Amino acid sequence: MTAPLVSYRSDSDSDNDTKSQVHPEKVDPDALAHLQPLKSGRTMSLAVLNSAPEVAVKAVETGVHLDPSLKEVTYNPTYETMFAPEFGPVNPYTSQQMAAPRNMLSGYAEPAHVNNFMFEQQRRTFSTFGYALDPSVDTSQNSSNSYIGAVDEAEKKKGLTVFEVGPKKTDKRKKVQGGEANDIDNYLGPWAKYVDEKDGAKPSEDEQKELDEITAKRQKKGRNEEEAPAEEKTILHVKDAYDYQGRSYLHVPQDVGINLRTADIPDKCYLPKKQIHVWSGHTKGVSAIRLFPVSGHLLLSCSMDCKIKLWEVYNERRCVRTFIGHSKAVRDICFNNTGTQYMSAAYDRYLKLWDTETGQCISRFTNRKVPYCVKFNPDEDKQNLFVAGMSDKKIVQWDVRTGEVVQEYDRHLGAVNTITFVDENRRFVSTSDDKSLRVWEWDIPVDFKYIAEPSMHSMPAVTLSPNGKWLACQSMDNQILIFGAQNRFRLNKKKIFKGHMVAGYACQVDFSPDMSYVVSGDADGKLNIWDWKTTKLYHRIKAHDKVCISALWHPHETSKVITCGWDGQIKLWD
Repeated sequence: MTAPLVSYRSDSDSDNDTKSQVHPEKVDPDALAHLQPLKSGRTMSLAVLNSAPEVAVKAVETGVHLDPSLKEVTYNPTYETMFAPEFGPVNPYTSQQMAAPRNMLSGYAEPAHVNNFMFEQQRRTFSTFGYALDPSVDTSQNSSNSYIGAVDEAEKKKGLTVFEVGPKKTDKRKKVQGGEANDIDNYLGPWAKYVDEKDGAKPSEDEQKELDEITAKRQKKGRNEEEAPAEEKTILHVKDAYDYQGRSYLHVPQDVGINLRTADIPDKCYLPKKQIHVWSGHTKGVSAIRLFPVSGHLLLSCSMDCKIKLWEVYNERRCVRTFIGHSKAVRDICFNNTGTQYMSAAYDRYLKLWDTETGQCISRFTNRKVPYCVKFNPDEDKQNLFVAGMSDKKIVQWDVRTGEVVQEYDRHLGAVNTITFVDENRRFVSTSDDKSLRVWEWDIPVDFKYIAEPSMHSMPAVTLSPNGKWLACQSMDNQILIFGAQNRFRLNKKKIFKGHMVAGYACQVDFSPDMSYVVSGDADGKLNIWDWKTTKLYHRIKAHDKVCISALWHPHETSKVITCGWDGQIKLWD
């Protein structure tokens, strides 16, 4: 049986048709043609349009599943029927535990009407005293059966919880009236004496000594040994201090084949190949070596054995004199312009001025801090002034004549390691443990140039080139950095010398007199020689058994290099 499609129309559709017929002029008939239902007056056969097979609608029970083998469905099944389980509604494979009613993953938890505070109170009481109220028993009657755990303890404490056991504050803080003690028997207060304590007992000698040391430390007077400087003395190792003409060893020799009196430099320098002499006399590592000004015919060395020695560089190469006067290791030494005097800095916190010829200690300087480096002002009219880099971050300037501090340069953030005069001695450059480089005008305590980059490391050894244009800085990242020593103090990125291991040691750098080579020791005791132009590592010599701390190229020789190390030896290479 076919039903006309008109029967599916709603009343609203018929109303719309009526309205459209009443007012045909308001709506364009072509615009609504596709929305108009099919009328019975149309010539097309409705039987052709309604070609769907007749379907009988059945009342289907919810939960009944469809047969999976069925290929044709003769009724309209509901959603529940179509998606019902194949075996069901009860899964026959469910275990008894899984089939049991559950309100959580592990099973069924009955609602418990317990206050959070009550639960925590009973838990803490049980963990402290070993008993708690039994939750399955009516707790209105405080009997022994209402507790679990240590029932005897519960009866003894009358079932008190942890929150009720402590005494009341009013009981704790009873005031003592009439000078009598409180309720605790034999309690005399927090300042009472011990039972075996004696009145007015004098400390024994050992106890008194300890007390004196403690008191002295508190008053910062515990440096009795350091307060008094070590006694100075000198030992002359040569037979005669003066020759037949009355000349001392400071006189420049003229029979060595070269003119040492002038500041002439050799035209061309060559690489040293072999060791030609060893100066041995220090019992501990050598800290620094300095050549006699201008001539370089004498060598001054300071050591960790607290001694300073003067050696001949030519002829017999003897040890001329030993200077003894420091109580701790000597850190640095520096000649004045003529070489007649030199300054020494040691870890005993003293700077001492010595006479090179007689060995006499002329004067002593200290500010109770360790001096790390010392330099005379190279100007001829300022030979009475010297500066020292101290462990307390300051650079201190002394006047030799008065023995007083005349200036302090206090801008560094770490101990000052080096001081180097540049720009015709009008300025000096200092490096520090704060990984910075600062440039100062002489006698002006504010640095006018501050160089510090995040990539920079500490530079504990700095040397000025013979032509005065460059500063060679031994950096703690195993590099020698070159800074311009004129005007802007820029880092020369094309001149970086690498290839040696020096981290942790202040190995002194030096130049050959003709600026052809750069030399430096390293932590392995090797002498490294680089070409200045190409920065290529040309030569490496195993010089010392321990750290090679300093290397000096003789200013008048083409290939003589002097090295010193922590093995206590000083060696000459040619």
